[in-house]
Amino acid sequence: MASVCKVIARQLSTSVGRQGPVKYLTVIGSGLMGSGIAQVAAATGHNVTLVDQSDDILNKSMGNIKKSLERVAKKKYADNPKDGEEFISGVLGRISTSTDSSSAVEKTDLVIEAIVENLGVKKQLFSALDKVAPQHTIFSSNTSSIPITDIAASTQRKDRFGGLHYFNPVPMMKLLEVVRTSETSDETFNTLVEFGKAMGKVTVNCKDTAGFIVNRLLVPYMLEAVRLVERGDASPRDIDVAMKLGAGYPMGPFELSDYVGLDTMKFILDGWHERDPNHPLFKPSPLLDKLVGEGKLGMKTGEGFYKHKK
Repeated sequence: MASVCKVIARQLSTSVGRQGPVKYLTVIGSGLMGSGIAQVAAATGHNVTLVDQSDDILNKSMGNIKKSLERVAKKKYADNPKDGEEFISGVLGRISTSTDSSSAVEKTDLVIEAIVENLGVKKQLFSALDKVAPQHTIFSSNTSSIPITDIAASTQRKDRFGGLHYFNPVPMMKLLEVVRTSETSDETFNTLVEFGKAMGKVTVNCKDTAGFIVNRLLVPYMLEAVRLVERGDASPRDIDVAMKLGAGYPMGPFELSDYVGLDTMKFILDGWHERDPNHPLFKPSPLLDKLVGEGKLGMKTGEGFYKHKK
């Protein structure tokens, strides 16, 4: 009898949250990823509330969005600048800002979290939002390395929780990984997929596995290149040349590592190693640890595996 009651309760809770197309979106975090998501969503007709900790941060983000839109308009409306101006004002008009995350989700259809990659901080955020967001609201995270299941555990809407992993820069990169946990409902997952398509993205579906698809393949590839250097088998430059000319890659693994950021690579690897310490692909890299410890993080600091002009 108890199990029957649980099934009925689950069905009732799902029916209460019956989803239609996403019209109102709340993006938490206005950094590079969050502002990019907000820009593309607004450009595709969605009403967006962009949330961050202060008006100063939000004003800076909105300024960056406007500059990005101006670059788009310059190319798209080269023969008709007036249409370009209308395009920019229309997109900006669909983005509002707020420093109060609770009030920003009171009428939203979908929340996309794009804040710091810290499980505790994410869980604290979603726990608070879960108490004020409508029953139908879907929660999602743009995390690239933290299990969606672990984040969703802080809420009472695990069936209405999924992953939306965008790629940087969001206005340029077409791919969107749509991630489902074991508890994500079909209705929620389908809504997330349709939302991604409505944003003009090419969606790929993935279970909640370490690194999803792209990072699960890409990070071990880059780390294996580092291990080649650690063993003295080849130099970073020779490995990069080999992969570009031999495999047709646009960037070699060390060029890509410097672009992504060595601290980002280390953060992802450390997280995977903590959760699965016996996996050989997830073992720490002494060379990577050394460079990060010296503050050589790649292009953003002027030096990583290579030296870069700031």
